[in-house]
Amino acid sequence: MKTAVVPGSFDPVTLGHVDLIRRAAALFDRVIVAAMVNFEKHYCFTVEQRLEFLKDAVKDIPNVTVEYSDEMLYAYVLRKGACAVVKGVRDGKDTDYEIWMSDYNRQHAPSCDTVLLPADKALTQVSSTEVKRLAQAGKDITAQVTPMVAAALRKL
Repeated sequence: MKTAVVPGSFDPVTLGHVDLIRRAAALFDRVIVAAMVNFEKHYCFTVEQRLEFLKDAVKDIPNVTVEYSDEMLYAYVLRKGACAVVKGVRDGKDTDYEIWMSDYNRQHAPSCDTVLLPADKALTQVSSTEVKRLAQAGKDITAQVTPMVAAALRKL
């Protein structure tokens, strides 16, 4: 059974993330969506909220599970027996960063490769940061997030 991990902070999960997860689920037998810690970020939502949003967003994808981890990604994928990390890229800046991260993770977990999937053209401008900014400005974000996330962002 081929297992892939789709890691991220998911603060909050967007439809761009959901598209990436669906595509990963079509490529691998099992996909673990790992809500992880990025100490450079200031989170709007708690871990519990992020997990709830993720579980709701992927509830109709049978081979996907959602977990939380505060460990290094390479340690997590080794512990889970994953053969791949799946990351989405929207542009050259994303690609450069993800290639650098792939090299780092491969040094520590050589049995796990990184698969980069280009974002769907309609979703290239969607990011958690932008969604939060738009929500705070009172803009419509329903085309970028799930209804559960939209409702939570309206309450911020």
